[in-house]
Amino acid sequence: MSPIPASVKRHMVSLYVANKFGVLNRVALVFARRGFNIDSLVVSEAYDPAFSHMNIVATGDEKTIVQIINQLNKLVDVVHATDNTGKDVIQRELALVKVSCAPEKRTEVLDVVHTFKGQVVDLAETALTVQVTGNSEKVDALHRMLGRYGVIEMVRTGKVIVSRGEEVT
Repeated sequence: MSPIPASVKRHMVSLYVANKFGVLNRVALVFARRGFNIDSLVVSEAYDPAFSHMNIVATGDEKTIVQIINQLNKLVDVVHATDNTGKDVIQRELALVKVSCAPEKRTEVLDVVHTFKGQVVDLAETALTVQVTGNSEKVDALHRMLGRYGVIEMVRTGKVIVSRGEEVT
């Protein structure tokens, strides 16, 4: 297995697009044609329901992401696309984690969950499901800590990104 070049990194791309069918497909094709894998994708309706916000995390090199942003900004239904990598943005994720949890370990597991300010959303005899919100590193850390008890399943929303202050994402 060859090492990943230093020029390859994760990019956080935000798009403001028309809320029309086929837009997501056209955006994904721009990434695919350039050989970028989309690691995370979040799409939600904007304040104005005629538009949507897209937050995409993709792995690749700097030169190619510049080309992708330029191509995205040329698409008819894209109002604007921006690479937020390295910018001061607010980034959050939501994760639901189902953990194997025998009754005698429940207090121990709940202590871990509360340390991460998580919430129990379902409790069964031998499992519990928790929700946690925060940056990706926090979600990763909780996953690692709960791993010793046996993570049955984990579902993550992907990164939701917004610029700080009055700047539009």
